[in-house]
Amino acid sequence: MDVKKYYIDGRFIGDGSLAVIAGPCSLESPELGLRIAKYMKRLCDERGLLYIFKASFDKANRTSVHAWRGPGLEKGLEQLAEIKSMAGVPILTDIHESFQAAPAGEVVDVIQIPAFLCRQTDLLVAAAKTGRILNIKKAQFLAPEDMIYAAAKCREAGNDNIMLCERGSMMGYHRLVVDMTGLVTMRGFGYPVVFDATHSVQRPGGLGGASGGDYTLALPLARAAAGVGIDAVFAETHPNPKEALSDGPNMIPLDKMGNFIDEVLAIHKVRQSA
Repeated sequence: MDVKKYYIDGRFIGDGSLAVIAGPCSLESPELGLRIAKYMKRLCDERGLLYIFKASFDKANRTSVHAWRGPGLEKGLEQLAEIKSMAGVPILTDIHESFQAAPAGEVVDVIQIPAFLCRQTDLLVAAAKTGRILNIKKAQFLAPEDMIYAAAKCREAGNDNIMLCERGSMMGYHRLVVDMTGLVTMRGFGYPVVFDATHSVQRPGGLGGASGGDYTLALPLARAAAGVGIDAVFAETHPNPKEALSDGPNMIPLDKMGNFIDEVLAIHKVRQSA
């Protein structure tokens, strides 16, 4: 299946190669973000892979109203712009409200639509109007074939630069499962597909006032996704996940990301050569 391809930072997504989207769940500090961006860029450059730094300026979907959300729109975009400049990496961030689209589009290379918001027409249209590449996450409650309608909203708003992302489906309370056939279905629409390995092992609300998870399951799922066929792998990472301010249980320790990439890339290469 031929899919659209996008040129970012000297490399492509959608041309048969594997891109890596990785970073902390939220922007905890400029220093931490820059440290992770530089580390991941080096790993990906050594392997000839496109790397996109990911972090959220505002986690508006936290379980508890008292949970850390991030530095906010203005300070967060300032930090992302600094990381982009100092690390020399393209940037992805998510938006939760329509008014955030335009300012985010002035800074980042990819705007991400959170899974639970992928049916929000006004948000999709506002993101589309920035002209940026859009990474639309499939909702935990949505069938893969229904993502064609999310893509259509963006396309009819004038932007067909779309990627579709799998991050697991709800299977009862606090439990996500991944239907790998959904990757095939969504790629069949002609758009690159992204597999979100770490949110797929999240246990929403599983720790009471916070989400749980098990990062050790992210690699097996990512290997399986690479065998099915993906254009990019998404993973949240942190030098010390136990001290992370959000999503710690499902974030991969930074020093394990080299092995994570190598194992996923090995299967991706075998599939490409088959």
